[in-house]
Amino acid sequence: MDLVGAMLKILQGPNLWNVLPDLMMFMLPLWTAVLFGVLVGWVWRPRWANSAINNLSTTCLPPKNYSSIDIVSSIPSFNSLKSQLPSCLFPFSDGSPEVSSSEPASISFSDTSSSKLDTDRKNFVGEGDLEHLSKLVEEKDGGPSWIVMMEKSTSNMSYQAWKREPEIGPPQYRSRSVYEDTTPELMRDFFWDDEFRLKWDDMLIEAETLEECQENGTMVVKWVRKFPFFCSDREYIIGRRIWDSEKTYYCVTKGVQYPSVPRRTKPRRVDLYYSSWMIRAVESRKGDGEMSACEVLLFHHEDMGIPWEIAKLGVRQGMWGAVKKIDRGLRWYQKHVSSGAPLSHCGYMAHINSKVSEAHLRYLNNTTNDSSQEIERCEELVNDEKPSGKNLGKILVVGGAIALACSVDRGLLTKAVIFGVARRFAKMGRRL
Repeated sequence: MDLVGAMLKILQGPNLWNVLPDLMMFMLPLWTAVLFGVLVGWVWRPRWANSAINNLSTTCLPPKNYSSIDIVSSIPSFNSLKSQLPSCLFPFSDGSPEVSSSEPASISFSDTSSSKLDTDRKNFVGEGDLEHLSKLVEEKDGGPSWIVMMEKSTSNMSYQAWKREPEIGPPQYRSRSVYEDTTPELMRDFFWDDEFRLKWDDMLIEAETLEECQENGTMVVKWVRKFPFFCSDREYIIGRRIWDSEKTYYCVTKGVQYPSVPRRTKPRRVDLYYSSWMIRAVESRKGDGEMSACEVLLFHHEDMGIPWEIAKLGVRQGMWGAVKKIDRGLRWYQKHVSSGAPLSHCGYMAHINSKVSEAHLRYLNNTTNDSSQEIERCEELVNDEKPSGKNLGKILVVGGAIALACSVDRGLLTKAVIFGVARRFAKMGRRL
């Protein structure tokens, strides 16, 4: 009744020119709410609406004599608004994601009898990568100093983390984890076992072995990982290999070029990826003098295709939750192995290592050859391909959405609405 009374009061004005300004002020909030509701409804439209749009676009195609420019300029681009918001996990939240039932987690293996790695032809992971990891472990890689980020512990593990920001490339992270009551061999198998990883890492939704070498254990695998709701999923083509230096394991995993797997719009390919470990036995903190604990030094960086400042925020917020999830997965894997379960194919490949002596590692650490510099140059080339100015508008939209989400409300629903709308605007702006 108050709304009707206000409307009648406006209409009782002496003439149209007196009524019009009040009427516009009265209708503006209503139209704003209507437009916002339509926009949000379009962002979260049901799947049957997508099907209807696709059918409409296919049945209403212009004649063949139209040029592609005429088509683009004469009809709206529905493709710019077709993608749905996927669920997410770390690095932006500690909670577990909901994996869509239409995309079940899966693992597959290529026909390895016909796709063995020819080490003379394809050297995806070589001694230069071992040298680079060894220098990272000994802090002789010549990079910036590490800055302490975090130091926490639980009853059966301790954790320390550092970061540094080189002049070129994404932020780099270093961590040291010590797990009680486990062995380096079990830890090595745990990190390599993609089949079991699908059970505890709910960010990983697909894993496939593309190639492998039975002589030195080199593998090329493809991962598809869930990303936050304002990003599409990410695809990784990873080359990996393990070196054994008297029960100290150097495990290298990095992004490699693999033309046999074509690029797709979704999931988006991540080219710059590096995640490598050094695993060895250390004395337990129980004080009994036993080497019953396992130390893991991890070095990680990647260019996920989102602004690095936003990525750093996600890492800070989600790091400890991810570390605890790894520890839970490790303890689950211990029980799995103790139960007598058969070793998976990836777990079997983790047992095929390249032997390297400590003397050779010392030699690599003291050399000044260009292996590590060549790796850094390759990463610089990848970074040079990343657009900067063209994405400025999208960065501003996403950054503004984060600021608005944090200032308006702390509720998850409000943040989801704001992020979803911001992402749609960014995608529409990119296609204009």
